[in-house]
Amino acid sequence: MVCYTCGGDTAVLNSRPQKRSNQVWRRRQCVLCDTVYTTTESIDYAKSLLVQTTTKKRLLPFSRDRLLLSLYKSLGHRPTALSDAGGLCATIIAKLAPTAENNVINTRRIAETALVALNRFDKLAAQHYQAFHKL
Repeated sequence: MVCYTCGGDTAVLNSRPQKRSNQVWRRRQCVLCDTVYTTTESIDYAKSLLVQTTTKKRLLPFSRDRLLLSLYKSLGHRPTALSDAGGLCATIIAKLAPTAENNVINTRRIAETALVALNRFDKLAAQHYQAFHKL
């Protein structure tokens, strides 16, 4: 990675995986100007994973936002719905990504994994999710 102030090379001083957000936190230092800054790196799932629809068998790019929105709608009765949906979204993606065959995930598998996570977290939200997602 290049330094944002001078364009020189950087060295990694410290690196930590962030399990809840599926990211890597890194402290970097420029070898030329000694500027120290922090970066977070995450996978671009839209370019890494494909979703196969069950009805038309089409392949679409994976959308984290679409999953987050469906979880948020199901958790709407909670005062912390957005942060809860973000945490559940990261958990669901962490469970789904290793199971992808040739980087393809079926929509049914996404819905089933989301339902299991919601059942463990909030039964009312799981019922709401199941009402709008056919399994």
